[in-house]
Amino acid sequence: MTEPTTFATSTTATTSSGVPAVGFDIFALIGNASESGGGFSLGGIFTILAVLWGIIVVFGYLISIALLVLYVYASVRKTLYEDLNTQVLRDEEKLYDQHFRGSEKNDRMSDVFDHIASSNPNDWKLSIIEADIILDDTLKQKGYAGNSLGERLKSISPNQLASLQDAWEAHKVRNRIAHEGSDFILTQRLAQETVARYKRVFDEFGIN
Repeated sequence: MTEPTTFATSTTATTSSGVPAVGFDIFALIGNASESGGGFSLGGIFTILAVLWGIIVVFGYLISIALLVLYVYASVRKTLYEDLNTQVLRDEEKLYDQHFRGSEKNDRMSDVFDHIASSNPNDWKLSIIEADIILDDTLKQKGYAGNSLGERLKSISPNQLASLQDAWEAHKVRNRIAHEGSDFILTQRLAQETVARYKRVFDEFGIN
C-alpha cells in the first residue's frame, strides 16, 4: 500500500551564505489539498480559497488607499486652482472699481454694452462684472444696508424694487463667474440675458 505524499506549505532553500530561506509556496498548499487519488479534499479547497480571498482583500485595501490619496490630491489642486481664478477675478474687479470710481455712470454703462457686444467670452464676463459693480455702487449710494451686494439685496423688498428678482438672478451669474472660474461655461445668450437683467434694474434707478 502506497503511503500518501505529504506536502509542506513552505519551502526551505539554502542561500549562497548557507542561511536557509523560507517562503510561502502556493503550489505546496495546492499539493496539501490534493488527495492520494489525485483529487482535492473539500477542506483543502476551502483553505486555498481563503488564502486567495485574503490576497484579494489586501490588494483591494492597497488600491483603495491609493485612490483615496489621488482623490485628496486632486481635490486640493482643484481648490487651489479655483482660489487662484477667484483671486484674479477679484483683482480685475478692484482695478476696474478704482479706475471708474469717480467717473460718470453713463461712461461705465457704455463699457458694459461694448463688452457684451464683443465676440469674446472673456469680454462677456467682464461686462457682467462691470454691471455688478455699478449695481453695488448704486445700492450703496441709495443707502441700502449690508457689507456686500448680496446683503444689500436682502435688505430690499419687492415693493421697494420691482426688478429685485432680476438683480438677484444677474448677481447669481456674476457669482458663478467668480467662484467656478473656467469651469463655468458662459454662453452668449446667458450673458446677454444677464446684462439685460442688470439694465432693467438700472432703468428703474434711472441709470442710463
